[in-house]
Amino acid sequence: MANILKMGMALYIHIPFCIRKCLYCDFNSRAGSALSPTDYVATLLREMELRRRGMECAVTASTLYLGGGTPSLLEPRSVARLIEGVARLFALEADAEITIEANPGTVTREKLAAYRLAGVNRLSLGMQSFSDRMLQSLGRAHSAREGMDAVTFARDAGFANISIDLIHSLPGENLAMWLADLDQAVLLRPEHISAYGLTIEAGTPFHAMEQRGELALPEEEIAARMFERTSDVLRQSGYEHYEISNFAFPGFRSRHNQVYWQRGSYLGFGAGAHSCLASPLSSVRWKNPDSLDIYMQALASGILPGEELSAVKEREAMAETLFLGLRMLEGVDPEKFREEFGVTPQEAYPAEFQELLADGLLELQKGRLRVSRKGLILANQVFIRFV
Repeated sequence: MANILKMGMALYIHIPFCIRKCLYCDFNSRAGSALSPTDYVATLLREMELRRRGMECAVTASTLYLGGGTPSLLEPRSVARLIEGVARLFALEADAEITIEANPGTVTREKLAAYRLAGVNRLSLGMQSFSDRMLQSLGRAHSAREGMDAVTFARDAGFANISIDLIHSLPGENLAMWLADLDQAVLLRPEHISAYGLTIEAGTPFHAMEQRGELALPEEEIAARMFERTSDVLRQSGYEHYEISNFAFPGFRSRHNQVYWQRGSYLGFGAGAHSCLASPLSSVRWKNPDSLDIYMQALASGILPGEELSAVKEREAMAETLFLGLRMLEGVDPEKFREEFGVTPQEAYPAEFQELLADGLLELQKGRLRVSRKGLILANQVFIRFV
């Protein structure tokens, strides 16, 4: 276990508060909570202290990510307290990537400058669209103008690492509208762009609307075209397409997310947060309760709230290595896989690889197994073969 804890460790802090829930969102978040964010931050720090006490050796964090929800609802002094707590309890590397997610309508130039002063060095803006019509259809709480202003404010505040999120295949959206969004994104020159296709998740208002036939989504062929053009446009603008939905200027890939895709170790704090101490033969993962009340009550009693503790068996670790690693466009190194598990991916999953390679969804290129361009569009059909 000591060797695991000395690996590059990613830390995640979940902030479950929102102004209002978006119509497509199934994340663990709530609007209008009576809980004081200050009290929640104090509880997060208590969880960190209890977790640290239970560890046998020191942890050095290579990344810290404040996600949600809407972390930018926190005042800068609360963010500073969290970063100081992490640095005290887990030790942040000197060049640690420290990200905060922000909704454009919740930030000002002054607030962003204070986040930067607190130690945040990467900003992830939930832009989603540059069309007011599309933003309204999603239930977003900001305007297109506020989205563009947030980038300007961030630059003025000293942020040199900005990521923006965009969603395509929205209700009522066509290819021309999506290309206009991409053009606007390129003009802003963020260092990183996450461009996702809309997924309809069970339990969301969008799911209920779809069940009633009230959601006019683009046809699959149009959605696939949007995906293809995303890669073309952003590559031509200097971005590396390094993961199915993620693009970055050289040197600006998300270090935090790569820990997940490469099956690294991470600790999550807050209601609903996940954790994993990863190793080929002895990985352990757990999850905090989604309920904010249960989470707060446990820590008020001095009890760590982690639930669903489970060990990851070798076969499951193999599958995770493949369906997570294949998300990265550089793919999976069969020899590294063999060193870890004693067999190559093709030996572990002979029928699956034979079919996927024959169907042109996977390819073996420069000694690495990669999802092909065709396979990127049908990625879920690839990944499900290893679940």
